[in-house]
Amino acid sequence: MVAQKASIKTEVPGPKSVELGKMREKYLSRGVGIVAPVYMSKAEGSLLYDIDGNVFIDMGSGIGVNNVGNRPPEVVTAVKAQADKFLHLCFQVTPYESYLRLAQKLAETAPGKGLSKSVLYNSGAEAVENSVKISRHYTKKPAAFSFVHAFHGRTMMAMALTSKEMPYKAGFGPLPETYKVEFAYCYRCPLNMTYPSCGVACADKIDETWSKPQFQGKVACLIGEPIAGEGGFIVPPKEFYAKITKICKKHGAVYIDDEIQTGAGRTGRMWCVEHWPGVEPDMLVSGKGIGGGFPVSATTGKPEIMDAPQVGGLGGTFGGNPVACSAALAQWPIIEKALKNVPKVNAYMTRRLTDLQKRFPIIGDVRGMGAMMAIELVSDPKAKTPAVKVTKDIKTAALKRGLLLLTCGTYDNVIRMHPSMVMPPEILEQAMDILDASMAEAVKG
Repeated sequence: MVAQKASIKTEVPGPKSVELGKMREKYLSRGVGIVAPVYMSKAEGSLLYDIDGNVFIDMGSGIGVNNVGNRPPEVVTAVKAQADKFLHLCFQVTPYESYLRLAQKLAETAPGKGLSKSVLYNSGAEAVENSVKISRHYTKKPAAFSFVHAFHGRTMMAMALTSKEMPYKAGFGPLPETYKVEFAYCYRCPLNMTYPSCGVACADKIDETWSKPQFQGKVACLIGEPIAGEGGFIVPPKEFYAKITKICKKHGAVYIDDEIQTGAGRTGRMWCVEHWPGVEPDMLVSGKGIGGGFPVSATTGKPEIMDAPQVGGLGGTFGGNPVACSAALAQWPIIEKALKNVPKVNAYMTRRLTDLQKRFPIIGDVRGMGAMMAIELVSDPKAKTPAVKVTKDIKTAALKRGLLLLTCGTYDNVIRMHPSMVMPPEILEQAMDILDASMAEAVKG
């Protein structure tokens, strides 16, 4: 019988995982980091089964990919059916319908008005690269703005747009021309102000920066995540991006909404930016959760922007792979149906995490939206000193109890949780119980 909850039978990692770990050390670059050194044999719904017989609750979702859990039956069926037809053709050589149907679905659900044309790619980073490339062609300007605390990928332009130096950028330069502006990180306000009395002055500061002579006529686009993901699940005030949209229009730049981690229903709307009134992106970048576990991403935008590049200027050999498109299309109605369950997941997690904050002063902030929640850990609540070691200790203690957690944050002191939008209540409850026990152990230690 397949286990229906977390269950640990060996040391973690178990003996078989340890052996594969030795193989990893021998054959893989040390630059490839591992969050949890446990090797999986099966994944089903919200549970992961390793080769040693241990069962873990999946709070990582493949870094926010498996939004409706691992291996939805409808997706598996669609993948098998497509595999019986063809695996790869390259859309630019001999096109196929599923590529067009996915582009149509993106147009029908895109936030704002007129985002009706797309190009499909493989990874989020590739979609980000192309969003800037298209913006440059459309505006005839060279540079890009991105936010402090942002993460946009690991390829050259995406890495340049990313804020965190270590480990993502260190040693890989020189990088393309980009500039960082402050994000609305209210827990650590860059202007030492307090919301809402601040009037979201951090957005006004961006307008002030943009108005300086060195940026005039130079910036093609501003790209921003509705919630800063890798930066620490930082949720800005609802007015922030409404201001950003107006500022971009004022300066003749493209506003790119990076929904690679926040999209595909994760926050309770198909696209996170829909939570905030008055926000209309010029381009949408999507990936991760749209593919049903397969690598597919997209840039979607207004026709005049998307049609700016010359014929042949956009594309790629594997972009919009037919199997990936079939998986995405099969998953889409599952996500739409699951949206109504996200508030339940959020309400339960918020209650449990807020209770933990009352009992553990090391939790400086509880934040997030929908099925995207985090706690920021600080050793001194007043000074907000990042509790880096305890953060790692909690993650390690949780894994040994059967809970897979991810960490993030500019200061490496945030525990982030990406539960499935349809995680069963009993599994979510066990996950929060394990987090509670793991915190008690780590703080005591």
